[in-house]
Amino acid sequence: MIKLFDEGIYLVKGNEIVPESEAGKVEQLCGIKADKEEARKGTIAYSILKAHNQNETMDHLSIKFDELTSHDITYVGIIQTARASGMDTFPIPYTLTCCHNSLNAVGGTINEDDHMFGLTAAKKYGGIFVPPHVAVIHQYMREMSAGCGKMILGSDSHTRYGALGTMAVGEGGGELDKQILGDTWDNAYPGVVAIYLTGKPAPWIGPHDIAIAICGAVYKNGYVKNKVMEFVGPGVSSMSTDYRNGVDVMTTETTCLSSIWRTDEDTHQFLAEHGRGDQYKELNPEDVAYYDGCVYIDLSTIKPMIAMPFHPSNAYTIDELNANLEDILRETEKAAEGVSQGRAPYTLLDKVHDGRLQVQQGIIAGCAGGNYTNVVEAANLLRGRQIGAGEFTLSVYPSSMPVFMDLSRKGVLADLMASGAVIKTAFCGPCFGAGDTPNHNGFSIRHTTRNFPNREGSKPGNGQMSSVALMDARSIAATAANGGLLTSAEEYADAFGDVPAYHFDPAPYQARVYQGFGKADLSEDLFYGPNIKDWPERHALGENVLLKVCSKILDEVTTTDELIPSGETSSYRSNPLGLAEFTLSRRDPAYVGKTKAVDALEIARGNGEDVMAKAPELKEVFEVIHTIPGSENADLSNVEIGSTIYANKPGDGSAREQAASCQRVIGGLANITQDYATKRYRSNVMNWGMLPFHLKGEPTEFEVDDYIFVPGIRQSLQDNKLDDITAYVIKNGKAVPISLYIKDMTENERAIVQAGCLINFNRNSKKA
Repeated sequence: MIKLFDEGIYLVKGNEIVPESEAGKVEQLCGIKADKEEARKGTIAYSILKAHNQNETMDHLSIKFDELTSHDITYVGIIQTARASGMDTFPIPYTLTCCHNSLNAVGGTINEDDHMFGLTAAKKYGGIFVPPHVAVIHQYMREMSAGCGKMILGSDSHTRYGALGTMAVGEGGGELDKQILGDTWDNAYPGVVAIYLTGKPAPWIGPHDIAIAICGAVYKNGYVKNKVMEFVGPGVSSMSTDYRNGVDVMTTETTCLSSIWRTDEDTHQFLAEHGRGDQYKELNPEDVAYYDGCVYIDLSTIKPMIAMPFHPSNAYTIDELNANLEDILRETEKAAEGVSQGRAPYTLLDKVHDGRLQVQQGIIAGCAGGNYTNVVEAANLLRGRQIGAGEFTLSVYPSSMPVFMDLSRKGVLADLMASGAVIKTAFCGPCFGAGDTPNHNGFSIRHTTRNFPNREGSKPGNGQMSSVALMDARSIAATAANGGLLTSAEEYADAFGDVPAYHFDPAPYQARVYQGFGKADLSEDLFYGPNIKDWPERHALGENVLLKVCSKILDEVTTTDELIPSGETSSYRSNPLGLAEFTLSRRDPAYVGKTKAVDALEIARGNGEDVMAKAPELKEVFEVIHTIPGSENADLSNVEIGSTIYANKPGDGSAREQAASCQRVIGGLANITQDYATKRYRSNVMNWGMLPFHLKGEPTEFEVDDYIFVPGIRQSLQDNKLDDITAYVIKNGKAVPISLYIKDMTENERAIVQAGCLINFNRNSKKA
């Protein structure tokens, strides 16, 4: 049973839930009178945030993190930005892992060139470098960095170490650059929601079952959006810490800001096994703690789950799916039509045989699926069984070399290989389309973090399409035992529960990980491959802006994978202009050409060229602008030209700053939205100097290729008058007013956008 409270709650002595409307019961239970504002300070989250806050008030946080971490899709751009901004050395431990573009197969040398750049940067600036195939980013941080009461910032959205008592946040690279340069992560104090766990999961239930059930309950209603999920209650201790890690990493898919769990002796044992017992301390809420909401979960009621395409929140029990198979598959096919947009056929109903769904592929991998406990339980079921020689395949990726070694020593991997599974090294590729792309029209079940459209690597634009459903490793193993017929782990209930104690051997890390923190050598030369390019220059924001609408997306949500595709395209991540060629390529292929044409006009304007000759329609546009009161003197000397996209709710998914920077480097100057799906995407938009507009009302007044004039926007930013911005759609010889606004921005965020981007802001600060 999962229940969402429709009001705040008091948690008394960690066990008793008192709805806010019944606050009088608090004093009866513990002798302490309910005081909402004082009880807010009783959460675990409050104590950790307070310890890291550099601001005098907790209403507006200015956080300095203890450590940073990035992988090889993001670290080159972050370091290049920091270098351009005047970085000296890494001031806190910064771990660079090579787990996303580990396969040096696409684009010749460019992936390994980035890895060599990362190693030389770690030597030069004092970083920690984890080579390819040694560990996925989040497993390494769990094993070597996370500790109770710490805060870690990562340039990957799944930066979550709450089960180890660490509040971790996934953000775009700009936020890491701020930490490197001595600045802070700024945010209003977030709401904190209690995730109250009671009961104990059945042996055949895994962490993904719990996580998918939670995502299904809270994603669509925004219950925890930009809030902290705080896991409390007696049910926490019914799970091992390794198991909790698998639930915790999926909190990202709820769009929460961060997560934190109460800790116990099992947390202590996990840290001690990894040589860091001194990093343990007991974390519990105070005797009276106030939460802005509560998700009550009886773990004993959780059933084997499946998240059907195309989101982790599209949740069903496997029993429910099998009982309503054709209806649910028909709905999924309908959703697939929206994804393919007629470019690629996709069917599921033809995979139903005698009432069972035939699956083509199973994957257990990454920071969610490759954990020790998950792999052991999959092997427990498959031991002595075979997956068969049919179309179904199974691949298993242990999450780190230490995990791989212990599984090997215990014979677990041999059991899996004997069943027909293929064992591979630590790699995040199956999670974002850089490995194990299924066959066209194939259906894959995965214990990974995401199943967004085409995130598995298919390309509808080329007439090919496949899809992914998320399942726990236990049910994937059950399906494998049935030759790929979708099967709940509960059908093999007796197979689970025998998980031998894990032994961590740090030898692979001692042999291969470069530990350079505090050992910066500025004489070290950075390695540059031909694909590693500096960021293009962007100038400061103009007094007024003229935006050309280059894409209009009316989908309910637009993911970062649609804004800038993952998969092999991310191999070009270190070449800003090269990667930008793929912006919106899977959603709106015409966008790049349109925005580059707009950027050419702005470049010409900056060079003093005759812009009107290049774009004759601008003459009429400015004639209309001159009819707007107060804009009579608007001309090419004081009007910056840029492009904009409209999307209802952009930015769900990855923290990759490229989702914004790729727009920016080819002319993007603004996003216009109803809302931003995540805080991290909005931060990326601002850090790259784009205006984060919201639209009041519906986008009925403008279409693609229309111009929108926003007068006096620079002054509005300076004066912090952003709640009512009148802009004008210029079309058919008229100026049609529309109402825009920008939600709260910090003083620094407003200054960054005025400067044109974070790099410019930092350079200006250095000069000052």
